[in-house]
Amino acid sequence: MSLERLVSKYIASAEHALRSMEVIEQRNDFPADRVKAVVESATAYLEDAKYFMNEGKFEVSLTSVAYCEGLLDALRLLGAVKFEWLPRTEVQKKE
Repeated sequence: MSLERLVSKYIASAEHALRSMEVIEQRNDFPADRVKAVVESATAYLEDAKYFMNEGKFEVSLTSVAYCEGLLDALRLLGAVKFEWLPRTEVQKKE
């Protein structure tokens, strides 16, 4: 699989996660404004990934989308948000 195709798949998966994300409101130990700030950072990394992909800088794009995924996974593991990654069958369809 080419690096360009791999980056496209990761970007599609991150976009799906952000679209389907639900913030868990009852978590008092994670103030909503802090969760929002982390989601905004993840979104910014995703936008960077798209920009670098369009510029043909696939290694930088992959790094950016990996940062996005890391932030989203951290929020999910902490129980601050709920979302599902794009199902593997959906990712394969996008190839």
